[in-house]
Amino acid sequence: MKFINILSWLLRIIVAIILVQTLFFKFTAAPESVELFTKLGVEPWGRIATGVMELIASVLLLINATLLFGALLSLGLMFGAILSHITIIGIESNADGGVLFMLAIIVFVASLIILFIHRQQGVLFINKIYNKYKN
Repeated sequence: MKFINILSWLLRIIVAIILVQTLFFKFTAAPESVELFTKLGVEPWGRIATGVMELIASVLLLINATLLFGALLSLGLMFGAILSHITIIGIESNADGGVLFMLAIIVFVASLIILFIHRQQGVLFINKIYNKYKN
């Protein structure tokens, strides 16, 4: 059980660090970030909204009571990022060698693993909501 807790925390911290480190580029309107979101046709509002959601996901992941919401949010964000890279941006963006794409894959997979590790917590939450509103 201790290994699973350590793995969960390690993955949560990795995901949070990756998400937070990209915020600087989004919130300062770095040229690379502006170019990427311009290609997607959602500059500047998409860049800022994505940054805000990534910040929220990072915080939620680090709080035990909300980690499932953080993992689901980061999973959704990275699904969109991966899909955007595959369909519009390309695997490589601004001659980065595919680093942004790989970071999105890492966050996506780590979020899936976090959800799997804490699946029982998710089942309990769903049962609690179901029982509250079933009548």
